[in-house]
Amino acid sequence: MACYSKTVSTSLLFLFLLFGFSAAKELLVGGKIDAWKVPSSEADSLNRWAEKSRFNVGDHLVWKYDGGKDSVLQVNKEDYANCNISNPIEEYKDGNTKVKLDRSGPFYFISGAKGHCEKGQKLTVVVISPRRRYRGGVSPAPSPAVLDYSGVSPALSPAELEQGPAVAPTSGAPVLRTGLVMVTGLLAIYVGIFI
Repeated sequence: MACYSKTVSTSLLFLFLLFGFSAAKELLVGGKIDAWKVPSSEADSLNRWAEKSRFNVGDHLVWKYDGGKDSVLQVNKEDYANCNISNPIEEYKDGNTKVKLDRSGPFYFISGAKGHCEKGQKLTVVVISPRRRYRGGVSPAPSPAVLDYSGVSPALSPAELEQGPAVAPTSGAPVLRTGLVMVTGLLAIYVGIFI
């Protein structure tokens, strides 16, 4: 019976650790299967969806589309702004595209179908930076900001608008979840050893 208890405890620990640290997600672009198309209005733009979403390093974007009629091109910022389909970083034509977001910063995607990008079929995704942990246990307080409002215009310049969607601040929920998983795993070990 003791051997069975240790096996169960070890299995539980393994499962808790496995699911606790696998935080990467697969995100269906636009939140639906038929989202990779020319938007019917600005409100239907994929960039609106991206602004409301949070993307982390390790996440995957998934596109579902008719590969015979369209494609997904990953491009640089300049080619995104100019809808240049002739020089992609990557080209995907399979109709079931999965792209790993392997770094923080912006990713730019446009349609490979002629004229679709110009009609708004494009997407900018900004991947947030992973949090840095400080070894002292408590992170240092940020320096106070000095605000200087002289010469500041309340309106955004066109260059500021082209920088893409703003990144929302992150919560401490993943850190809390990881801590909870660790405590649960340690409890499973304790129960398996001493019971």
